[in-house]
Amino acid sequence: MGSRTRSPVAAGPERIFADPGAVARRVRDRLRQEVPESARELSAEEEPAERVLEGARRERDRVLAAGAAGLEKLAGGRADEIRDDESFGMEAIVLLEGRPAILVENQDFAAQGGDWAVLDERRDAIRRSIARVGRVEVGGHPSLDWLGTAFVVGDDVVMTNRHVAAEFARQDGAGWTFQGGMSARITPGEDCPGPSATAGGPAYRVAGVIGIHPDLDLALLRIEPDPVAGPPPTPFAVAATGPGALEGRPVYCVGYPAYDGRRNEPAAMRRIFMDVYNVKRLQPGTVTELLPGGAVLAHDCSTLGGNSGSPVVDLFDERVVGLHFGGRYGVGNYAVPLWRFTDDPLLRSAGVNFV
Repeated sequence: MGSRTRSPVAAGPERIFADPGAVARRVRDRLRQEVPESARELSAEEEPAERVLEGARRERDRVLAAGAAGLEKLAGGRADEIRDDESFGMEAIVLLEGRPAILVENQDFAAQGGDWAVLDERRDAIRRSIARVGRVEVGGHPSLDWLGTAFVVGDDVVMTNRHVAAEFARQDGAGWTFQGGMSARITPGEDCPGPSATAGGPAYRVAGVIGIHPDLDLALLRIEPDPVAGPPPTPFAVAATGPGALEGRPVYCVGYPAYDGRRNEPAAMRRIFMDVYNVKRLQPGTVTELLPGGAVLAHDCSTLGGNSGSPVVDLFDERVVGLHFGGRYGVGNYAVPLWRFTDDPLLRSAGVNFV
């Protein structure tokens, strides 16, 4: 497991798929139905790139076929027979189908099928959520130009993680200020390679650090309007009450899953996911539990390091139920359950939009 400790997979296929056999059939049908490539003769300039793409397609199909075989064994009660390549393939199917990380383009997302067709029904609300989320970019840092994700929770207030804000902020007496020579801004653009992805766009300068929580992995920042675009979008509604039954509740994250050279990620997985990191994605999943003590909410959205500071949004009532802060491969991802801290002095004083 050492080579995949930083994988976004937070739960195994036996927890994600109610009917692994049906998923295996769907994957195999898709592989059979793929349209052959055009017979058009390629130019000398096109041939090398096409050979690379064809190799990637073959590798992708091989991995998915192995994953389908593993799901069939799982469905047949033969989990002890699953080979390593089949386990890896099942992980790929979880990420592609069960818990996808959907590219955001033009503050929107492509139509989804299967279990996540429900996202299309909630498109307008999800688009509003996407617009309220931005990347935390930093100036003057010795090694990084961006740090994580933040989202709008008040008229001029964004929320992120303590471990994100601590990269550029320091305590100054009773308050907080920027470390020497550093600055920060929140940019809601995508930096996605798609043809209609938003380039540039608004940038909200971080005018000050409202506070970094002493106990929770949470920080609040004050932002200024963009000189051209004006103020940020209206804030999220942050859950002031528990969302009822938690286990299995559909949620999603929005954030910027990051590439990390320490991932030691297998080449096949990189090909499957187009090697596209550090861009805005919509990541659906479910709540799995509220951990004992009530200070940590577990979920299984497919997140990576750049998702630090992402909102965990209830799919149906549109409120933010959690602030994502980390996770463990194959175990779960973790968030601050915000409704449990409505009386927290820092959140109250900042005017967080609890609803």
